Amino acid sequence: MELRQLVTFRMVATTLSFSRTAQSLNYVQSSVTAQMQALEEELGVRLFDRLGKRIALTDAGKRFLPYAEKILSLIEEAREAVTDDDVPSGSLVISAPETLCIYRLPTLLRLFRDRFPQVKVIFKPSPYEDLRRRVSEGVVDVAFLIDEPQRSTALMVEELIMEPLLILVSPDHDLARLPSIQAQDLDGESFLLTEAGCGYRVLFERALSEQGVYPTTNLEFTSVEAIKQCVMASMGVAFLPEITVAREIAQGRLVALNWPGHSFHVHTQILWHKEKWLSPALNAFLTVTRECMSNHPTPVHS
Repeated sequence: MELRQLVTFRMVATTLSFSRTAQSLNYVQSSVTAQMQALEEELGVRLFDRLGKRIALTDAGKRFLPYAEKILSLIEEAREAVTDDDVPSGSLVISAPETLCIYRLPTLLRLFRDRFPQVKVIFKPSPYEDLRRRVSEGVVDVAFLIDEPQRSTALMVEELIMEPLLILVSPDHDLARLPSIQAQDLDGESFLLTEAGCGYRVLFERALSEQGVYPTTNLEFTSVEAIKQCVMASMGVAFLPEITVAREIAQGRLVALNWPGHSFHVHTQILWHKEKWLSPALNAFLTVTRECMSNHPTPVHS
């Protein structure tokens, strides 16, 4: 198994195109095809299904991909370990859910790029449920999540920013006219929620169930922006981080409900593998992250 085959396999798995891979890696297309055939022969499995002019990863290809990425990451890490430690360089792979991609990371990534232009940042958005696994497998170097405080035996977890959460309706919703609400006021409402497993959705559903309210009419979204648009169209009640709706509240397009005795919040957190070598590039990124986001955090692990 050759290193160049793994690089080519990763690119084909990303582009799902032999021709685009050849163009990206400056190969002729026949070389890409030959490399993938040789890799499949060595592994004894098909990595790709050829579907006319299209290709798709087989189940074996999907299982092989994180190992290929981990091998390539370790090689990059070894390369960085023997270069000049005074100048952060190399690459970092970063992942986060949509909410943080939009509302927290742009300022951080711009600041880091301005200070350390020799570090290549590769950003891979991920669903919430995949973030911890991707860090554990070494597919990404660091991940951000927004959730209740996390603990892990394998990962370092650092809390960065406390994120208030709000119950939201449109201005013309009946609940918007109430100075405060009780749990029973939410009984029977349509809820527009993030995907199952999302930390703050779990927090909200737990608070409702403790009051004997069990949402039965839910619309589930993977996009916070879609939820906001539907709430503003009077389709139901949402529960979202304040940072995602501050503008709409200020403009009068959304109303935050007051539920006395219930103050909700989660934290933006950063995760990296406990055993990962803290390269100059990763150390620099953690430093800039703390400067940009942190309230004097302390790394925690068990």
